[in-house]
Amino acid sequence: MPELPEVEAVRTGLELLVIGKQVEEVVVLWPSIIESPEVDVFKSELVGQTIEEMRRRGKFLIFKWTNYDMISHLRMEGKYEVHQQTDAIDKHTHVIFKFTDGTELRYLDVRKFGRMTLLPKDTALNYKGITKLGPEPTPETFTLEPFKTSLKKYHKAIKPLLLDQKLVTGLGNIYVDEALFEAQIHPEQPADSLTTKEVTRLYQSIIDVLARAVEAGGTTIRSYKNALGEAGKFQVSLNAYGLTGEPCKRCGTPIVKTKVAQRGTHFCPNCQKIHR
Repeated sequence: MPELPEVEAVRTGLELLVIGKQVEEVVVLWPSIIESPEVDVFKSELVGQTIEEMRRRGKFLIFKWTNYDMISHLRMEGKYEVHQQTDAIDKHTHVIFKFTDGTELRYLDVRKFGRMTLLPKDTALNYKGITKLGPEPTPETFTLEPFKTSLKKYHKAIKPLLLDQKLVTGLGNIYVDEALFEAQIHPEQPADSLTTKEVTRLYQSIIDVLARAVEAGGTTIRSYKNALGEAGKFQVSLNAYGLTGEPCKRCGTPIVKTKVAQRGTHFCPNCQKIHR
């Protein structure tokens, strides 16, 4: 699933490719992608609209049209591509925004899990999936003391707690594993048992890992590419995720893979020991 760095890379790519383009027609080939309104209304309301800005909140893309906000969640494998209208259409293409200049923005999704929602102008932040999100993982919005206080309220394992997006948004399986590795915290360590030093390390690691991943354009493990067709580069910087059996870069102990909250989880059993 695209996580915050990948979605941010998609946003910046689309910003270069589609800002200022006006819709001539919308084609929906797989209606389930459109969450609301009705598909016919979605298509007709966007005709004549211009993309004025691209924003992101957590893992949600926000298209700022002339009179609407459109929220797009890529889910597992959704992606956007810009084409000429004469280009052949890939079989996994499900929504096409045809522009007046002869180009078009295509939404492709092998698993068809992605969703789009059209909302009144400037109401995207009131969308049900967005209102529940924690702060963005930057020092300006994500601060240490509230994070420390919140962790004390939960006895559950730290990994699934970070995955639920409420304490800080944007972390998925890859970057939780990487942040916990950097902070030297076991993924099953109960959140309320973390020491002050561990919480501080974790806080700094979350900001650091996501910032570096954003700068690298995200992580390409299988199929992810941004709107410019470029793969991410952060995979060469991974320390734990996907490195089962490889020597830990700190101590040389082989990285192990286990399941935590039904998610494949990678960590160093020597550097990330659980304590009670």
